[in-house]
Amino acid sequence: MKVQGRMFIWLAVFILVMAIVYGVWSKEPAGTTALFLAFGLSIMIGYYLAFTARRVDVGAQDNKDADVADDAGELGFFSPHSWQPLSLGIGGAMAFLGVVFGWWLLFFSAPIIMVGLFGWVFEYYRGENANQ
Repeated sequence: MKVQGRMFIWLAVFILVMAIVYGVWSKEPAGTTALFLAFGLSIMIGYYLAFTARRVDVGAQDNKDADVADDAGELGFFSPHSWQPLSLGIGGAMAFLGVVFGWWLLFFSAPIIMVGLFGWVFEYYRGENANQ
């Protein structure tokens, strides 16, 4: 995680320099604002990764002498049967179509997004998958 944190922090520094250069040369507010926002997002991700790297064990990616096989193993739990991403995808697609065809479509997409989000968050708190 240390490597990824450093990468994002250096990316943030590069984006900041480019935002300043772009803002001075172009005097265009939309692109300059987007670059400064990209700087903010990169610095947040880099800080989070660098801060988290101090609290976790050293991973194989932080060891220069590590092999690919050193990073093998279980990476986490991924739900194999969840239908919630499908409902979130349909609701998100409808929401973006609402921007194109009319804001009234958001009244139909917002409940689909909320049901999908609620179902995904509480998927393992009810039914046969409830944690005991």
